[in-house]
Amino acid sequence: MTRLGWAVLTAGVAQAGAAQAGPVPRYRDSAAPVAERVSDLLGRMTRDEKFWQLYMTPGDIDDPAHDWSNGVFGLQIAARAPDARSHAERINAIQRFFTERTRLGIPIVSFDEAVHGLVQPGATMFPAAIGLAASWDPGLMRRVATAIARETRSRGIRQVLSPVVNLGSDVRWGRTEETYGEDPYLASVMAAEFTWGFEPAGVITTPKHFVANVGDGGRDSYPAEWSARELAERFFPPFRAAIGAGAGSVMTAYNSVDGTPASQNRWLLTEVLKREWGFPGFVISDAAATAGAVVLHRTEPNTAQAARHALEAGLDVIFQSSFPQHRPYLEAFRSGVIADSIINSAVARVLRAKFERGLFEHPYSNPDSAAYWNGHPTHLALAREAARASIVLLRNESGVLPLDPGIRRLAVIGADAAEARLGGYSGPGVRPVSILEAIRSRLGGDRVRFVSGPGRTGRTYTVIPPEAFEAGGLRGEYFANPQLAGDPRVVRTDARVDFTWTFNAPAPGIPRDWYSVRWTGRLRVPGEGARRIGVEGDDGFRLWLDGRLVLDNWKKQSYRSLLADAVLEPGTMHDLRLEYFETSGTTHLKLVWENGGVPDQSAAIEEAVAAARQSDAAVVVAGIEEGEFRDRAFLGLPGRQEELIRRLAETGTRVVVVLVGGSAVTMSGWLDRVSSVLQAWYPGEQGGPAVADVLFGDANPAGRLPITFPIAEGQLPLAYNHKPTGRGDDYLDLTGKPLFPFGFGLGYTSFEYSGLAIEPSAINPAGTAVVRFRIRNTGAREGEEVAQLYIRDGLASVTRPVLQLAGFQRIRLRAGEEREVSFAIGPPALRLLDRSLRWVVEPGAFQVLVGASSADIRLRGEVVVQ
Repeated sequence: MTRLGWAVLTAGVAQAGAAQAGPVPRYRDSAAPVAERVSDLLGRMTRDEKFWQLYMTPGDIDDPAHDWSNGVFGLQIAARAPDARSHAERINAIQRFFTERTRLGIPIVSFDEAVHGLVQPGATMFPAAIGLAASWDPGLMRRVATAIARETRSRGIRQVLSPVVNLGSDVRWGRTEETYGEDPYLASVMAAEFTWGFEPAGVITTPKHFVANVGDGGRDSYPAEWSARELAERFFPPFRAAIGAGAGSVMTAYNSVDGTPASQNRWLLTEVLKREWGFPGFVISDAAATAGAVVLHRTEPNTAQAARHALEAGLDVIFQSSFPQHRPYLEAFRSGVIADSIINSAVARVLRAKFERGLFEHPYSNPDSAAYWNGHPTHLALAREAARASIVLLRNESGVLPLDPGIRRLAVIGADAAEARLGGYSGPGVRPVSILEAIRSRLGGDRVRFVSGPGRTGRTYTVIPPEAFEAGGLRGEYFANPQLAGDPRVVRTDARVDFTWTFNAPAPGIPRDWYSVRWTGRLRVPGEGARRIGVEGDDGFRLWLDGRLVLDNWKKQSYRSLLADAVLEPGTMHDLRLEYFETSGTTHLKLVWENGGVPDQSAAIEEAVAAARQSDAAVVVAGIEEGEFRDRAFLGLPGRQEELIRRLAETGTRVVVVLVGGSAVTMSGWLDRVSSVLQAWYPGEQGGPAVADVLFGDANPAGRLPITFPIAEGQLPLAYNHKPTGRGDDYLDLTGKPLFPFGFGLGYTSFEYSGLAIEPSAINPAGTAVVRFRIRNTGAREGEEVAQLYIRDGLASVTRPVLQLAGFQRIRLRAGEEREVSFAIGPPALRLLDRSLRWVVEPGAFQVLVGASSADIRLRGEVVVQ
């Protein structure tokens, strides 16, 4: 940090506190031990004030109906302007209310999301977490985390709900992009580096979601039925690493663990986290997760009991989505169902965190600092460096890449080339640069032809918008039975029919799993007309148009899209009636049409093919759709993008595919037809220039896969470090091998491994051996190699992974340069959980494997534990 930067960061930081008459309370004495300050303040608090220190929510103090006079643990305070300075000023103003206008003057913890950059306007957006993991560069991870922490802390934000340290153990999971991949060791290293970047800056990190919140089928928050052994061996290590690095908080998961909701799981939160691991921080629920025991898991009769059992189990802070949601929890506190000892223990953890991080002495930030650091040029440069380091070269037949900067005509194809998507949990960035913009800047606009192509969706229809209805919507009549019988319980105007009712009922007084709805109104057809009309969603439904039944799906079976031919001329008016019934809960329903406003995807493909034929090469930027609660059943490129790639390949023009997304993609239908494939992930706001750097050889790609890419979905879950099977790995119709293995990645040069030596070759159970070998750059370009060390236990008392990552180093070598690389192997790499679930290092021989991926092993040796 420069002297100027430090001066800006620290100048003008004020002390604050509620006005006190008489002697200064002990808790206000900054020289007093923290334990004494906690005890003194706790003894002064009412039960209501204690409750509010255990409640966090997004919001502010603007609504006069919201009573904040008893304080609050913390708020997620949204920026109202695109600049960091005004955001810092707003947080300061809200903080000043709590420190100066509440009885005890307890400062709040302003919190936010920062998985790969603060999710507020004006903050720098770095590559998605999965991309940072693909760098296999812990030092780079630390520098990125430090930059994010600097931007975050300068605004007065003192807690981030990051990092996500769940394992991407099934790549169908929509949140794989937020993780550090499938491997416990790699995820642990990255989690620790992220934490070390934040905690010294006074920002509390919150590793999440505790624990294992991807379940069967790669579905988010499905029940975790893993054994205690599996949890300890695979899922706990990244959490322990983050906690060991100083993480001050942990967030629980939505899912159940061994039959108990994670937010109420005493074994998980108290026995393991607080007692066995000695975690001194505080535990928060995921947003609205505490009541999940009532409405989802159905293990509690009401919210009061859910709150009681959550706090008794070890939860400290209840995270809800809004201020009004506090009411049942506050009543639970007031009623006395929660013991004072439980409440005081949780409040003490929260207060200790606030005292230890100096919030009472330094509650405010300096807006000048926020303006200085957010989007700082050095951060943008780091974002570009990180994006380049994350890019994985998956295929490069005949050395098509790097492209010649002197290329005369280049076709750039695909909506993702122009969109500069940043991925989930992202802010807007400072000024995202798209791949198209970067290529045009590199080559000049006259040599680049852009065609958007068919997009990422294969749907040719859209939800009918409010302006298409004569009354601005449809009259909705909601019945508390599935037969549309009797009088409706609720009547209202719905602007559109585009509903997802999973956790709650569609309207007050309506059972969530036993109801029906009738929507009626007049449809006004826009200028482009419409060709078909229909419904996408759960059955049963039926649709009338001008009194004629055009869709009859009045049964319960599945989810589908049904559209009826209906030539609707521009400007015409039509009577419409849609009826729907539900008898099992979880509703998805959309009223849709196919109109002239939907692009012609076939024409878009033909335009792209014509552009490729007229070019010396074509760069196709293809993307996937995913995210929280957006798990994928199919891993192929969505829409007609695969058809587009095949058609482009048929032209004979060299085709380079750049993939944008946060998880694996299946490629069997097109991989062998294209010249090169780059995995760019969500590369952050400087991702465009980074991809251009790699395409034209200004950077030599050296990213490596932190997840396994399957050939087909039927192989999933598919991780390299699985345990041995009772028979074989293969299928009748497919191998058990992946398309691209964990740790895989190519570059524009080649490397040779030699000279493996292990000293000593025999150690005692507490000993350490050093593995040494040499790597030589045998190509004509400078480049980076990621040397990977794996361990295989030859004979053990319990089954062990067939292969296990135990170390890695990313090293840069000039053409012809050779260097020695070394790793230390000791108990952390060799230990196992024995049959009594005790960590031990057993005697025996361990294979030591060194290579360029989990499948590309170049050197092999052995160390013996005596």
